[in-house]
Amino acid sequence: MRTVTYLQAINEALDEALGLDEHVFLLGEDIGVYGGGFGATSGLQEKYGKQRVRDTPISESAIAGAAVGAAMTGMRPIMELQFSDFITVAMDQLVNQAAKIHYMYGGKATVPLVMRTAAGSGTGAAAQHSQSLENWMAHIPGLKVIQPTTPYDAKGLLHAAIKDNNPVMFYEHKLLYQTEGVVPVEPYTIPIGVADVKRLGTDVTIIATGIMVSKSLAAAEIVKVKGISVEVIDPRTLVPLDKETLLTSVEKTNRVIIATEAVKNSGFSSELVSIIAESKISMKLKAPIVRLGGEFVPMPAQKALEAQATPQIASLVQAVEQLMKEADI
Repeated sequence: MRTVTYLQAINEALDEALGLDEHVFLLGEDIGVYGGGFGATSGLQEKYGKQRVRDTPISESAIAGAAVGAAMTGMRPIMELQFSDFITVAMDQLVNQAAKIHYMYGGKATVPLVMRTAAGSGTGAAAQHSQSLENWMAHIPGLKVIQPTTPYDAKGLLHAAIKDNNPVMFYEHKLLYQTEGVVPVEPYTIPIGVADVKRLGTDVTIIATGIMVSKSLAAAEIVKVKGISVEVIDPRTLVPLDKETLLTSVEKTNRVIIATEAVKNSGFSSELVSIIAESKISMKLKAPIVRLGGEFVPMPAQKALEAQATPQIASLVQAVEQLMKEADI
């Protein structure tokens, strides 16, 4: 066990997968000599060659189409889209082909591909490079959607995604790349569809995804001084979703905040609210469910405005304190 960054964990998982299975190969823009837009594939083309770490033209639809075709013929492609925003160009190949082929072929064909992509705000990259669009993919039957938030989760879930026979959308938040955590040296997998309790608490449950997990943990430390105990749940995978862990926590605290960076309007947070509202637990809640998410605006490039458009630690602290006051009324 040693401490590595999230980015190193991703690179290590890719390296191990390439070494363990000759059917695994990488494809994407600038992933070879350049090492990827954020450095996740650094050194891999030099080690495994241009056939297994393939630089592609600047065409996301071509990348996705090639990955679907390769997966159907027995390969295990890992495609990289530099920014999650660019998935819009590859939607037909991913939504109408990858997600549906196994069903439409009566189970006789599989599409074991992984789409890796960098998502989220915080870098001032503006409206076309800072979106959180994972909810789009979670809406599509046939796709699995993973959103790891720690280096340990990133490595273990990426290995699991690569071994899965279904198409997997793998979202990596840009601000998490340089975060550090303890990660085993050897390859390992984390089961897809199992949430993680990042912090135990008794007063309020925060269900958070992506970068909001670390912000929720920071907020929990702040309100701890005021005697408020916060439990933080990280779904880790949006599809399949571990509803049992989420509901067990909410049943314990009877107060819940749902925090995502993605735009709140029609976002995945709405799905989480519905799951709680449709359960018997909803009758036991001590206060209404609180939902924090991005503002319904294109992402600004200016850092101060960008921070205003997305939930921050202060937003979470305020929400926790207000929820406790409402529960006492």
